[in-house]
Amino acid sequence: MAGAPGQPGSAVWDGPYAPAPVPLAPRSLVRRLLTPVAVLGGVVAAFAYVGAVDPNEPGHYPVCPLLRFTGIYCPGCGGLRSAHAVAHGDLPAALGANALAVVGYGIFAVVMAVWLIRAVRGAPMRLTISPRLSWAIGAVLVLFTLVRNLPFGSALAP
Repeated sequence: MAGAPGQPGSAVWDGPYAPAPVPLAPRSLVRRLLTPVAVLGGVVAAFAYVGAVDPNEPGHYPVCPLLRFTGIYCPGCGGLRSAHAVAHGDLPAALGANALAVVGYGIFAVVMAVWLIRAVRGAPMRLTISPRLSWAIGAVLVLFTLVRNLPFGSALAP
């Protein structure tokens, strides 16, 4: 087949006389930090908004549809109140509103710190979630939802 890689007349060279690959120029520190800093800025802006507009006051945020139509607390119920409490530095209130959300905030903070450190060092950030971890996260969400809706788990309800 004429023109195929490795064949005479092809545009791609291989073998002992092939040209060396051209290394990519390293990205500048500003360019490496652009994406993680933008993500962090968006999250800080969201927390600032939730910190300024109290979700405990009715009418500012939509009601959870699952809670409204079924009376069942979803895993996210109380998440805005939790974020509001975290923005004001009230960790006990945040844990009372949604303990799972507080754990999520902590995991996010660790991932952001690792991402920023790797960006400064010039190392790529690859976050891979295995199927087992995905199933485990789903199981935790289902278990949290189940327990917070049972009488003995009322401490987890917002």
